[in-house]
Amino acid sequence: MATSILLNNELSRFEIYLDGELAGFAEFKLRDGKMALPHTEIDPKFGGQGLGSALIQYALDDAAIKKLLVAPYCPFVSKYIGKNPDKYLFLVPEADRAKFGL
Repeated sequence: MATSILLNNELSRFEIYLDGELAGFAEFKLRDGKMALPHTEIDPKFGGQGLGSALIQYALDDAAIKKLLVAPYCPFVSKYIGKNPDKYLFLVPEADRAKFGL
């Protein structure tokens, strides 16, 4: 099974595909050097395959490369950062961490 992740600027979201079929997406909003991630969705028929984690890893890596701060409003994103603090916690401003349970 081939997985690919794309940045869809037109729809302001990262999209993950499995064998060419859209399996899910993570919406984002850019403002003042910050990427807000309000919603992540994986089609239930693709659940349990780690696609959500792969998608969020890609989005957070993209934010890091672009030197953007992150506002993880989506509980899945916040939980992912909490499980990988050494790699991603620095993206969330220290003053905002408590608000996101980090």
